[in-house]
Amino acid sequence: QVQLVESGGGLVQAGDSLRLSCVASGRAFSTYDMAWFRQAPGKEREFVAAISRMGRSTYYADSVKGRFTITRDNGRNTMYLKMNSLKPEDTADYYCAADRLATIPSARNEYDYWGQGTQVTVSS
Repeated sequence: QVQLVESGGGLVQAGDSLRLSCVASGRAFSTYDMAWFRQAPGKEREFVAAISRMGRSTYYADSVKGRFTITRDNGRNTMYLKMNSLKPEDTADYYCAADRLATIPSARNEYDYWGQGTQVTVSS
């Protein structure tokens, strides 16, 4: 089992950058596929980005491709999401997720473990 804690959210202006972090408990972080999802008010939780266990493969939603970068540091049990050129439509609660094997990295139901979320608000 793994516990996830996100941080790094905040209120920024359009065009600004933020870096989110997700710290995992336990010693087996490198055995989990990881992902970021987000949920805006009144909307379904949607896929943002995913990264494989050793970081060799990454996946992005079309809406963030070229602006967001997902990385991980297995030595620090931490995953990151660097968000550049933020837009008001990026406003949402951002959640990190983990699973031993995410066959479809963008599918929400692939992930068994979730953090509590961190809020990102982008003003125009």
